[in-house]
Amino acid sequence: MSDDWTFLTNHAHVLLAVARDPKLRLRDIAELVGITERTAVGIVSDLEKGGYIRREKVGRRNRYVLNRDRPLRHPLESHHEVGELLEAIGHGFSSSAS
Repeated sequence: MSDDWTFLTNHAHVLLAVARDPKLRLRDIAELVGITERTAVGIVSDLEKGGYIRREKVGRRNRYVLNRDRPLRHPLESHHEVGELLEAIGHGFSSSAS
């Protein structure tokens, strides 16, 4: 049995990183999650297209706003919302991240 698996996907890890700090740069997100910056760009794009995050320009930087009301994507969890995941895993995320 392999020891290199985790319970959450990289998409969930990116979402959690952004919830912790909405001002993170893509480079920082990639480093925290353990992925390439190119992969982080793709995941952030997926999350934006899915309506899970919105990018706002603040000067020359981006700030990410989470949509905590979006349902989780897998049929087993689709009756739960992103905000519930954040509360369950990241207890203590500020409401300013939403």
